[in-house]
Amino acid sequence: MGWYQIFQDGPEYEQRKKALGSSPSSFVPPNITIKQVHSVVPKHLFKRSTAKSLFYILRHIGITYAFYRVGLRIDWIASWMVKMGLVPSLCRPVVEATMWLLYWGWQGMAFAGIWCLGHEAGHDGLSEYRWFNHVSGMLLHSFVLTPFYAWRATHRSHHKATNNMERDETYMPPTRKDFKLPDGKVAVRMDYQEVLEETPAFTLFKLFVRQFLGFQLYLLHNRKGNRRYPPYTSHYRPSSLLFRPGEKRNIIISNIGILSMLSLLGLYARLRGGKALVVHYFMPWFFQHNWMVMFTYLQHSDPTIPYYRSKEWTFSRGALATVDRPLFGWVGRVLLHNISTDHLAHHFFANVPFYNLPQVTEAIKPILGEYYNYDSTGVLYALWRSFTQCVFVEDEGEVLFFKNWYGESVLGPATGKSEFDSESFGRTVTGQLGSDFDSDGVGKGSGVSTSCVSGDSGGGGGGGDGGSAGLNSNSRGSNAVGGLERRKNKILIRLAFFFWGES
Repeated sequence: MGWYQIFQDGPEYEQRKKALGSSPSSFVPPNITIKQVHSVVPKHLFKRSTAKSLFYILRHIGITYAFYRVGLRIDWIASWMVKMGLVPSLCRPVVEATMWLLYWGWQGMAFAGIWCLGHEAGHDGLSEYRWFNHVSGMLLHSFVLTPFYAWRATHRSHHKATNNMERDETYMPPTRKDFKLPDGKVAVRMDYQEVLEETPAFTLFKLFVRQFLGFQLYLLHNRKGNRRYPPYTSHYRPSSLLFRPGEKRNIIISNIGILSMLSLLGLYARLRGGKALVVHYFMPWFFQHNWMVMFTYLQHSDPTIPYYRSKEWTFSRGALATVDRPLFGWVGRVLLHNISTDHLAHHFFANVPFYNLPQVTEAIKPILGEYYNYDSTGVLYALWRSFTQCVFVEDEGEVLFFKNWYGESVLGPATGKSEFDSESFGRTVTGQLGSDFDSDGVGKGSGVSTSCVSGDSGGGGGGGDGGSAGLNSNSRGSNAVGGLERRKNKILIRLAFFFWGES
């Protein structure tokens, strides 16, 4: 991929858009069966080798430790570069800051790889021996402060109901009703803009919080999880409805693992100092979350990938609602252990060892045909595209595609008027200026059913003296105040929804 292609859609993504056509009805859900997919995979690829898995774990620990040793020498390296005249002394702070950022990024990638190995253990994919998977999973996930058994329970539920609107566990998309949007049959572009449109700065702020804190917020209070659970449902609470009654003991063990790791970190801080703890553990840990959220979000959240309601959902359709991405090229294969490059195969065969997944992918491609989803779009552009295009789905329908800030999907414009037109302009603007949200979430005066102007202005049409231009100065002032109040309410709603349940 050339540098100029990093910030544009990959050819595979464009092909999927073209294949989808211009309306939801043009998408034909796959009818591929598990038996068909299973029949083409060689049996030896299912074999799990404890020795090979242990080799990969030890190799990864070695790489992580090597990064740590480099991090310990950053100050010395900067001093040496100044002493040798490689950089001016005035530039030393810039050089040091750059090296620290690079270190945190790479060590964060290594931490993410530790999490990925724990993920494999959670699927019993490292060994034929159950005890080996449990012990290694506990150690690996506790190191990166992930409650192994709690995460394992909900992650397995995710695999059993991938992209099922009623039963999936993670990255559940908001609906039209969640945003209190008008009915799609009568909504116009300005209705969506009024509720959903944001400044680029606020979008970047949301993206930053989601990338660096989103996973921990999910663990703490089920942010972006399934809304069938009560508010503040936590992975750390043994009595949580996320778990079956018989799993309570394991959740307690997970919590003990987290507390033990925190104790070790406290001991490290006492021996090496608080600064060392921050720069060598917590900063890489935050970057780890950025990489983790990036690849887990992009696995199933894409404008061309459907969600299903239970009537149309099958296990195979859920597994196929996955995108393989060559995330960071060879780095993604070596440090992230194929978690993004071969994720579709993983959803069909969760306990196949990660080192065999590339062969499984090649084996099932012919039978999947056009339903194999691959996307070479640059990762930063793909992340921004999904974050800004995958905003909500409809409350109705059995097969759902994401819509953007303007109620449009890659399948074509939203139902109803999505473009500006002069006939609706007066009705829409005057209705929205004086609107507020009622208890049902429908905007009063947003062009749905409310009369927007008084009788002497011609009945609320959009043209001539009877349109919005007929408003007198008093009504403009009154509506301006109402508009400011409504704008404040909108910001508060968006912030609350973002932190407690929105993408």
